[in-house]
Amino acid sequence: MDRRERTDNYEEAVRAALDGRQAGIWTALPGIIQSFDATKQTASVQPAIQAQVRKPNGDLEWVTLPLLLDCPAQFPAGGGTTLTFPVASGDECLVVFGSRCIDAWWQSGGVQPQAEFRMHDLSDGFVLLGVKSVPNVVANISTTAVELRSDDDATKLSLDPSAQTVVITAPGGTTINANTTINGDLHVTGTITGDTDVKTGSISLKTHTHTGVTSGSSNTGGPV
Repeated sequence: MDRRERTDNYEEAVRAALDGRQAGIWTALPGIIQSFDATKQTASVQPAIQAQVRKPNGDLEWVTLPLLLDCPAQFPAGGGTTLTFPVASGDECLVVFGSRCIDAWWQSGGVQPQAEFRMHDLSDGFVLLGVKSVPNVVANISTTAVELRSDDDATKLSLDPSAQTVVITAPGGTTINANTTINGDLHVTGTITGDTDVKTGSISLKTHTHTGVTSGSSNTGGPV
């Protein structure tokens, strides 16, 4: 019992009762990923905020909340496309709790009746990835470009709307598994390597020959 409920003050007693009821309404909490199931796309999460409980002797103590299990993880998606990224143990996140039981919807999709009549319960969490505390913020974020990047900034794709440029930084290399059309000039500062032939028009850079080859200082004919 809250000590305020023992006072001869109706308003204070009502306020204490409301505070107690509000304490059982869960809306959102920061959390730390403990494990991630890539098949079900759900996470087990340790809430990063402790709760205060009253012991039988009336003393208050801080306790760690239990693990939140099978929380659906949110990836940006729409129109048949999804942006996915690896989720690792230790990642920080935000857990948002449904106002009603999500069990039937999670299992079957579509519109479902409530499996239970619980409200704002710790059992109904959704994981929003990417929320970070001050010690874990990403360094050197761009204030002008949209970036898909590694946290260490070593590998990234950067789109700058003002400069109208897209820059790919990939120390390990870039692989394109597709036919590629370039509507513009191609400037290469490195070396073109590999066994795949490169052609300009119908002329092969690998196997082309020259016409009109003569000795001395004369120039050859064009490549064929």
